[in-house]
Amino acid sequence: MQVPEGQKRCPQCGEVKPHGEWERNATSSDGYASYCKVCRAERNRAAYFKRKYGITTAERDAMVGEQFGVCCICLDAPAEHVDHDHGTGRVRGVLCFSCNAALGQFKDRPDVIRRAAAYVEGNVWKPTLVAPGVYQLPS
Repeated sequence: MQVPEGQKRCPQCGEVKPHGEWERNATSSDGYASYCKVCRAERNRAAYFKRKYGITTAERDAMVGEQFGVCCICLDAPAEHVDHDHGTGRVRGVLCFSCNAALGQFKDRPDVIRRAAAYVEGNVWKPTLVAPGVYQLPS
């Protein structure tokens, strides 16, 4: 197939696109990346999931499908962020940005998350200092 001047064919999607849809790459023979911007972003995303979480984009998409596309925690916002246990690296699910960030802020500690839930429900309590650095929690 003859590619017109000022355009390039992407080997992944097979489309012929203008040079404006390609990243610049000074080390390549024509000065442009091997894949168009869209395909390159897709490839980078797939490589990130594999490297960071050990899953493929298809596995991630399957998890989102099993969750009906919504966050496992708030059941409202779209599931977009892979959540994993920082200790084991095991993927737990896909959450919305806010819920994923909240778990991170609570450092994945269930005891702290339970106290936060009790606090939000109006069960305000304060620990009692019984010795320097030792607090007694109300029962």
